[in-house]
Amino acid sequence: MIENMPARSLSAAKPSGLGPVLAIAGLAVAAALLVVITGGVLGPLGPWCLTPLALAAAMGRGERLALGAAASLTAVGVAALGGLTFRGVSFEPAVDAVLSGFALASAIIALAAGLVVLQRNLAREDQRRRLELARASFALDQQPHLLMALDAAGRISAAWGVEPRGAVGYLAGRRLLADLVADVDRERLAGAIGEALAHGSAEVGFAPAVEPEVWLELSLRQVGSGRLMGSLRDATEARRREAALEAARAEAEAQNTGKSRFLANMSHELRTPLNAIMGFSDIMRQRLFGPLSDRYAEYADLVHEAGDHLLDLINDVLDMSKIEAERYELARETFDARDGVSGVLRLMRGQAERAGVQLRGLLPNDPLEILADRRALKQIALNLVSNALKFTPRGGAVTVALRGDDDVLELVVADTGVGIGAEDLQRLGRPYEQAGGAAQKAAGVGLGLSLVRSFSRLHGGEMIIESQLGEGTTVTVRLPVIEPSSVA
Repeated sequence: MIENMPARSLSAAKPSGLGPVLAIAGLAVAAALLVVITGGVLGPLGPWCLTPLALAAAMGRGERLALGAAASLTAVGVAALGGLTFRGVSFEPAVDAVLSGFALASAIIALAAGLVVLQRNLAREDQRRRLELARASFALDQQPHLLMALDAAGRISAAWGVEPRGAVGYLAGRRLLADLVADVDRERLAGAIGEALAHGSAEVGFAPAVEPEVWLELSLRQVGSGRLMGSLRDATEARRREAALEAARAEAEAQNTGKSRFLANMSHELRTPLNAIMGFSDIMRQRLFGPLSDRYAEYADLVHEAGDHLLDLINDVLDMSKIEAERYELARETFDARDGVSGVLRLMRGQAERAGVQLRGLLPNDPLEILADRRALKQIALNLVSNALKFTPRGGAVTVALRGDDDVLELVVADTGVGIGAEDLQRLGRPYEQAGGAAQKAAGVGLGLSLVRSFSRLHGGEMIIESQLGEGTTVTVRLPVIEPSSVA
């Protein structure tokens, strides 16, 4: 509808311009000079002092008409003064009579033509304005929402548009909007009107009294002292979709919580048989009950190694399940942060050597006492270093730095590996999300960084990942766990 509405006349919005003003002023000066030369206002060309007014009328603008009248009066005044000081040219009586008739006739004709043009232009302008008003009224009546003008009491003074379901026939006349609303929603409507009057705008949803299954939404905006404009629309379907989405979200959360609780409760059942497998395979590796052939000894080593790897994966899954189920509790204690990180460096040194990657540790010389969960800190460092080694090719380097900043412990693990793409960066940190190629994804279940982030948040800290493809990755973990007496 809006596109079909005519724009306001550009001439009505723009200033008059200098051209018409100069034309009227120039004509006034010329007329005054001719009248003065021919004997003044009472001379044969005296009526020509009215020509500026005629020209202004022909231009068809109210402000130009006023300018023309002023110019004509000025010409009359100048001609009158000129007639007192300048005698002018004398003509024969016959010539004088002819000139007087011609001047009077031409002035009358010009003024009449100007007034005709003015009247026609005014009629056209009035018709254009009426058409614009009709089109604007049509657009307001046909737009999909119902627009209303309200006073401070919520009384409807005017309405435009299509009445939505539940409001048909209820908004005619100066009725209170509250008459439309169900009793349980009237207090909220009054609050929204008060908020709009106080703060300029407000929104409220309510059910109409006659059709409680319908849901209407009202947007209010203050347009003057004690005056409001409201937009009323049928939001029944949108509310049903929102309710369906909310129900689906609640169901998904309930299922996810149930899954997490199930895995958390399965901790004993999963670990017990695996510990037995690892224990018996270790007995066979150590040959405590007699010698084994080389082939069986090799199998025992493989069983123990696979069980150890499976136990790590199970521990990660169970830890994440407990965190998601909000059943993970930190066992805080005071200890030297260097102990946990250096233990991880010793543990991962062999893996780094086999991968051909240089593993370096930059730890402070002085103790760094923290109040934190010892196992969680070790798990953070272990996951970060393991992840860095997985993505760093042979010949690269992984650097682990530990430092204190006031009360914040900062653990930084940087590698010179393949880096992480921008789209993968947005996903990393969520459970079971992985980056890299098939070989890297096969090496885990995607819980390493999500556990790091979860353990960081449980300590009130954060994890920050910075990476670019081909330039390596830096992961920084900041934990506010340093004891006040500790020296950074």
